[in-house]
Amino acid sequence: MLMVLVLGLSVLALAVAWGLRGYVLRQDNGTADMRKISDAIQEGAEAFLRRQYRTIGTLSIALGVVIYVLYAFFRKPHADEPAAATLALTTTLSFVFGALCSGVAGIVGMYVAVRSNIRTASAARSSLNKALQIALRGGAVSGLFVVAMSLFGVGLLYTILEALHFEPTKIPLMIVGYGFGASFVALFAQLGGGIYTKAADVGADLVGKVEAGIPEDDPRNPAVIADLVGDNVGDCAGRGADLFESTAAENIGAMILGSGLALANPGVFSPTQVVGLMLFPLVARAFGLVASIIGVLVVKAREDEDPMHALNRGYMWTALLAAAGFVGGTYWLLNPPGFAAAWWHFALCGVIGIATSIAFVYITQYYTEYRYRPVKSIAAASVTGPATNIIAGFAVALECTALPTVTISAAIIASYKLGASSGLAHAGLFGTAVATMGMLGTAAYILAMDTFGPITDNAGGIIEMSHQPEDIRKRTDRLDAVGNTTKALTKGYAIGSAALAAFLLFSAYLDEVAALGSPLASVDISKPEVFVGGLLGAMLVFWFSALAISAVTKAAVSVIQEVRRQFQADPGILKGTSRPDYGRAVDIVTVGALKAMVAPGLLAVGMPIAVGLVFKVFFHVGAETVASFLMVGTIAGILMATLLNNGGGAWDNAKKFIETGEYGGKGSPTHKAAVVGDTVGDPFKDTAGPSLHVLIKLLSTVTLVLAPLFV
Repeated sequence: MLMVLVLGLSVLALAVAWGLRGYVLRQDNGTADMRKISDAIQEGAEAFLRRQYRTIGTLSIALGVVIYVLYAFFRKPHADEPAAATLALTTTLSFVFGALCSGVAGIVGMYVAVRSNIRTASAARSSLNKALQIALRGGAVSGLFVVAMSLFGVGLLYTILEALHFEPTKIPLMIVGYGFGASFVALFAQLGGGIYTKAADVGADLVGKVEAGIPEDDPRNPAVIADLVGDNVGDCAGRGADLFESTAAENIGAMILGSGLALANPGVFSPTQVVGLMLFPLVARAFGLVASIIGVLVVKAREDEDPMHALNRGYMWTALLAAAGFVGGTYWLLNPPGFAAAWWHFALCGVIGIATSIAFVYITQYYTEYRYRPVKSIAAASVTGPATNIIAGFAVALECTALPTVTISAAIIASYKLGASSGLAHAGLFGTAVATMGMLGTAAYILAMDTFGPITDNAGGIIEMSHQPEDIRKRTDRLDAVGNTTKALTKGYAIGSAALAAFLLFSAYLDEVAALGSPLASVDISKPEVFVGGLLGAMLVFWFSALAISAVTKAAVSVIQEVRRQFQADPGILKGTSRPDYGRAVDIVTVGALKAMVAPGLLAVGMPIAVGLVFKVFFHVGAETVASFLMVGTIAGILMATLLNNGGGAWDNAKKFIETGEYGGKGSPTHKAAVVGDTVGDPFKDTAGPSLHVLIKLLSTVTLVLAPLFV
């Protein structure tokens, strides 16, 4: 019954996504000049994805073989679990299935996004509201498809294993590979897309704006198409894969904790209630999908209204409906006889998660919008040059870790205490799991808002490059400004949900280690080996960030050299009498991004495995050292990702604030200083920062999958 509901609502969400795709594609697709630009963006984005997923597919198959071999031949068998060959097969197949679902979700979202941009641009010629609705519904195809595919995949795997008569409480640990597969694909999708988008952006901005003095999205810039392609591969495919693995890993982690809660309270739950307890995360996610569908469909704006207000209204509807679904779900499934207070304690945990997501939206707005002090202080510092711009921007980046940390801390402690006081034994960790579900309840709507960003950015570029009238450009500029805000908000939301999900997955790791016969009551960092494990976890975050940022530098240098070469070889390009070779710049940045993503990706996957095995073989504390590595790496990753995301967003919007006419406006020395700061912030907010969201959860999923090797 429960699984029929979960799979049914997943299929409904996929059907609605397909219907929204049809709605978008039926809209007018503009003039011939507009279509020429849009077609070039489509070709570039799809060519990049084909190459990227070919590389990711090869790496996934290789890792799948390694997982099978490790489980089948090197893992010590434990009592009361399936045979080694069975466990090896289910873990490997779930890994491959998770990777496949993540890839499909990213490709479908991208397919619609690169076709929504021209339809948004065309609609903007007559109506702001129409353009807003097309862009958001185009983004909702990605949002709904990603979350529904994640939910459908977990539900389908559970149904198959249950039909094969496996013990329900054992199934979550048999499908942890699904979350690992999703994390693995997400890391490379986010890294590759992030390197591509920022290499193209930096190359286009430095040579175009600073050296040649031409405006953004000017058709004379050879890197302009690569820049517009980058918006899609980074923000659509990359962020889609990020939130796919967030929901997949969190669903499985919460199911593991639900199973642990049932075992810790023998006799309290009937067999049917135990299944309900474990499937609650999937039911809650399904209700969140319905809430997101309604939220997307109610968005409507007046022609003179700030489009952000309309999007916020849709988000509030989604949050309220998701909260109502949570309360109903907890009363239905988390209400054992004799524990009358349990359901409303868990309902409040879910509400805390939803409130945390709303808090992150407003905290991110404060640090990244130019209406507020942090961004204005960076703009003011730009008057005295690039150096003071960078100093002020980095200070804001450091400062902006405080409020998110306090918010996450309050959410974890409050939800833990509520769970612990529910009357059920060992329910504190499950309370934090429910809070994480609450935060991810609005994930589909948040991802729709995120994809809205590159769609409106591309629409503005198409209008600019096809020489449409100034009043239409002003309309798309309003949408583009909102799109920049929604992209920043999604990064804030993604890091907040990653933090809660990582705590949940860390707890699931401890549960799994206990199930394997080596319970860890605590992680003792006074042991030198365990302390070193934590130190290595923190170091990984810094090393990984360095590799991601330096990868942008290398790829951007190639783009800069190519743009300069074209300007020098054909002076007619800058005069507007010759057409640049856009395809050449797209090819250069594609090859550079795909080469550069491999090293940081393999480091992220390989290091936790190496730490676990080395400390197990030589010091006999593998599981505890990995726990320390995971815990400290997660803490460092949360802080570093917040610094990079919000710092980069603040630099970007300081430049945009100056472009409104402040401090001399476009082309002034202050503006040029702000462009330098924005360029420094680009790989922070669009490459290293978002990739760290995935790294945090990848550490958890890789250790969950390979925990038996460390015990």
